Amino acid sequence: MSNVAIRDLKIELGGNTVIEGLNLDVQAGEFVVLLGPSGCGKSTLLHSIAGLIDSSSGQIEIGGKDMTWADPKDRGIALVFQSYALYPTMNVEANMSFGLRISGTPKAEIARRVARAADMLQLGPLLTRKPANLSGGQRQRVAIGRAIVREAQVMLFDEPLSNLDAKLRTELRRELKQLHKQLGATMIYVTHDQVEAMTLAQRMAVMKGGVVQQFDTPDEIYSRPANLFVATFLGSPGMNLFKGELSTQAGRVRFSNPHLTLDVSDYGFAVAPQDGQACVLGVRPEDIEIGNPAGATSVGAAGLAGQTAQVTLIEAMGAHRVVWLDLHGTPVAGIVQDGRPIETEQQIGFSIRPQRISLFDGVSELRL
Repeated sequence: MSNVAIRDLKIELGGNTVIEGLNLDVQAGEFVVLLGPSGCGKSTLLHSIAGLIDSSSGQIEIGGKDMTWADPKDRGIALVFQSYALYPTMNVEANMSFGLRISGTPKAEIARRVARAADMLQLGPLLTRKPANLSGGQRQRVAIGRAIVREAQVMLFDEPLSNLDAKLRTELRRELKQLHKQLGATMIYVTHDQVEAMTLAQRMAVMKGGVVQQFDTPDEIYSRPANLFVATFLGSPGMNLFKGELSTQAGRVRFSNPHLTLDVSDYGFAVAPQDGQACVLGVRPEDIEIGNPAGATSVGAAGLAGQTAQVTLIEAMGAHRVVWLDLHGTPVAGIVQDGRPIETEQQIGFSIRPQRISLFDGVSELRL
């Protein structure tokens, strides 16, 4: 296992700065996911770690050694691309062993490594087939197996599941998680899919515009987003946002706007709030309780602050329903997990769990 340390990395492509001043520490044996929208620099960062893209400045260390200018073959890494990139005229065994044969690895060692990888990925019965006779999921397993046989200390994945259907993605996510436990290798995985990131990562780096916005565990990022971008990028439906201001009176802190008031005195402010400070209140849909008595606007025994709104849309999701409300022009999404009757156009009460909220500065958009 090798750690990966990135220091003040800057990358320019075509005269444009894609990444600037980026720092990231990946511990040995850790599964880290780089998450962000298209064009945020996550694949560029991965390719620079692999040595496929030169950095303009900064340093990349792998296993404690400076690899900033090392050739890809000397970095001790294995890379799995989005496309399978298999040799169509070779069978599965030949595709997996090709790199080892070129490097002069003894035949017995090649056989051992291929057998081990085939067993891990359930490819044993497919070793004599060619790529044209494999499904998309099987082809991606072969591409992963080709990386495994290198026995690299660092494995890099560039959106390897994006070409697969939803069912196959779910299956391979589970297999990748198990594979990480078996191999114990350091894994860095790029995706724009938040479900992949949340389920695979031990830690994930959320990126925007070539900058890491937050680097932490999935649970911490989801429940305590560092800024508005992170808050809105994660979650489906996204976090509900309410613009307003804070008031500090008689030792209490309240958030308010023309249609909503909430006592936030128990919120864990990093810095003491200012009276009249502009802010944005964020609430996850699962922390909106739909259906409290109409007109209930006070804080009740359960610590809920209530309001009423009109139901505009109901999305059936199988195990739950997403109920969309219109609060005087502000859309509000809540999750209902029981079978109570709810109809569109009806007025219904909803409540916010104040212990589960996030507050962001109205100007900097950073977490308060």
